[in-house]
Amino acid sequence: MTGRIHSVETMGTVDGPGMRMVVFLQGCPMRCAYCHNPDTWNEDSADAKFMTVQELWDQFERNRQFYTNGGITVTGGEALMQIDFVIELFTYFRERDVHTCLDTSGICFDPHQEVAYRKLLSVTSLVILDLKEIDPAKHLWLTGKPLEPILGFARLTADVEVPIWVRHVVVPTITDNADRHYRLGFYLGSLKNLQAVDCLPYHVMGVAKYKELGIDYRLEGIPAATKDMAAQASKTVLEGIKAYRRHWWNPIKTQQQS
Repeated sequence: MTGRIHSVETMGTVDGPGMRMVVFLQGCPMRCAYCHNPDTWNEDSADAKFMTVQELWDQFERNRQFYTNGGITVTGGEALMQIDFVIELFTYFRERDVHTCLDTSGICFDPHQEVAYRKLLSVTSLVILDLKEIDPAKHLWLTGKPLEPILGFARLTADVEVPIWVRHVVVPTITDNADRHYRLGFYLGSLKNLQAVDCLPYHVMGVAKYKELGIDYRLEGIPAATKDMAAQASKTVLEGIKAYRRHWWNPIKTQQQS
């Protein structure tokens, strides 16, 4: 089986624990207004290359000495668009005692195909879930896709007890809203497999790509978020988590606390 690969980063440090090989898959159904990789959207991009599991393993092996405390992360685009390939890839790596991390929006989740998703999660060491918005209407405007499949995927990770880290991008005037951050935390408090929450400040480094690709940038003029804005968002999300859990508490790390 081959996967459509956008690119491979051999020394990733922000996509899971430790040093990692990060595989970016080609294709994504979402159109997030602040996406900094619009070049990964087109599933049939002529720039994509096809690689087998063995080819990716061979590349991993060449740098194996650096991955002692890390592993492999598959992201995108949207990794779940190629779920069969990711299952084969993660199975191969897990059989060789390599930590596997799935970085996903969860948007492709279909409860009618739950067997496949359970199979994938059975060979996944960690899920990083990019949760863009907790309000359904605002999520639809921001990403072009509904929120419910993402929440369904999050619930499944909890059911099968795969550790999950949640990322949320704070965009001034768009997602920088204390009430919705609290609601996000209140929802996340229901996920007993939650290990970390990371609110990230929006940046504008990807705007140039839109001009190169001839795509309108919907957030033109929105300034980058500050670290203080992201820190406040993390604090509010944690307050929501605590409110849900009431009488019991599991320590939840944030980027600002670690």
